[in-house]
Amino acid sequence: MSIVSAIDSTNIHRHKPSPNVNKMKILVSNDDGYLATGIKVLTEALEQVADVVVVAPDRNRSAASNSLTLNMPLRVSEVAPDRYKVDGTPSDCVHMALTGFLDFEPDLVVSGINHGANLGDDTIYSGTVAAAMEGRFLGLPTIAVSLVGDKLKHFNTAARVATQLVERIAAAPLASDVVLNVNVPNIPSSKLKGVRATRLGFRHKAEHILKDKDPYGRPIYWVGPAGEGQDAGEDTDFHAIEMGYASVTPLKVDLTRYESIPDLTTWLGAGE
Repeated sequence: MSIVSAIDSTNIHRHKPSPNVNKMKILVSNDDGYLATGIKVLTEALEQVADVVVVAPDRNRSAASNSLTLNMPLRVSEVAPDRYKVDGTPSDCVHMALTGFLDFEPDLVVSGINHGANLGDDTIYSGTVAAAMEGRFLGLPTIAVSLVGDKLKHFNTAARVATQLVERIAAAPLASDVVLNVNVPNIPSSKLKGVRATRLGFRHKAEHILKDKDPYGRPIYWVGPAGEGQDAGEDTDFHAIEMGYASVTPLKVDLTRYESIPDLTTWLGAGE
């Protein structure tokens, strides 16, 4: 069943692109919700260089990963011109936008600015990265942008990096199978040392679950904090952030471990 067919059409009209045909057209989404500071700052920055339409979750959907809503309809509300909220996941938002809700095809999908890191293993769980991945599944180059640190306030730094990458793509387009995972340290733009191409690092094992009780004395559990960087060498995203650089990691969707296929073939044949 097409997710688009489940849209509540009573609250919306089919979106039409801006008449400015010279600008790049960008779909923006996130996982922190349409009211999050990050998506507001990102949208304002990108509007200086592109025509932007926002299709984002109606609430925080962090760590939703690549989940799609298939067992119930999605409802969409227009909250402002070119701004839509969806009662679904980040992947729902992008999938819906690109498979019938928008009556034009964007040139690029940008997801973020995420409130927190998406480094190393984080990319597996991230709704921000998932939104970008969904754009990739549907044939578009995509960017996921995250702000790394505590007491987040320098969203303008991340927005500036995202805008520069968009301008670079406009001048020299990326292949449609490329997902750029961008992490930016939570520092003033004037203190950012630059941008580095990196690979994903790896975290230590996550902390133990946190046990508690609800008001009725029944046990409840919280997922523990993510581990610190374990593989954080000089070419990793962790190291770039630590050194004051923005990290740009190209991601691919194919998870096949090709170098293991010969050994797996031998292993499978050993039982015959």
